[in-house]
Amino acid sequence: MKILICGKGGSGKSTVSALLARSMAGRGRKVLVIDTDESNFGLHRQLGMELPPDFMNRFGGKQAMTERLREAFRRGEAVNVFDQKWEVDSIPDDYIHTKDGVKLLAIGKIHDFGEGCACPMGALSREFLKNLELKDDEVVIVDTDAGIEHFGRGVEDGCDLIIVVVDPSYESLKLSLKIEELAVSIKRPVYFILNKIDDESRGIMLESLNQERVAGEIPSNREIFKASLEGRELDMRLDEIESLVDKLSMET
Repeated sequence: MKILICGKGGSGKSTVSALLARSMAGRGRKVLVIDTDESNFGLHRQLGMELPPDFMNRFGGKQAMTERLREAFRRGEAVNVFDQKWEVDSIPDDYIHTKDGVKLLAIGKIHDFGEGCACPMGALSREFLKNLELKDDEVVIVDTDAGIEHFGRGVEDGCDLIIVVVDPSYESLKLSLKIEELAVSIKRPVYFILNKIDDESRGIMLESLNQERVAGEIPSNREIFKASLEGRELDMRLDEIESLVDKLSMET
């Protein structure tokens, strides 16, 4: 299964991705986490790893990918990145970091001022996910950039299931409803994870969302907050995440 994690900036997408990956690996799954967020420099720390080299470099770097996009647009064709299917084990080790049964791949980051938009990274993410074939014991978790631009890039086309992380804010609730609408339009199952909630915010959030789609609730957690602030590994187990994994297992 390829699971895409999305939501508002700061809602806790990377936290959920890291905890979900750790839980699934603990159950014997082979887990690949794909970091598609060009501005996220914290996910690898939450997984207890160093940031891998940009996978974009495998294809000539951002400039080369930009030229491919321009040429495809000029010809009125879809961008062609892969000429064959990929497997997790076929990803070059140079672009993978591994710890405790979890592999991490980073599509690319914004490193320099004025280097241009992140469109080539979105295109590579989309094509890679579409061409990646998984074995029965493998799971891919895709941590996306904030908002819904990745829907415009078509990244979700290569995923099987969408999880929206929702924090207690009006913006997050409204964005989540839009994501649900987009997910339904491409016929992908979508679930909500309520994050950083208390009793008061929980009631308000449940009134705004489709409760049948709420797959988990994570209360405010000082330990997670402190670890994330200090850039430490999220070396912990949450019952709420374990329950979520149980529900996802039913999807497979």
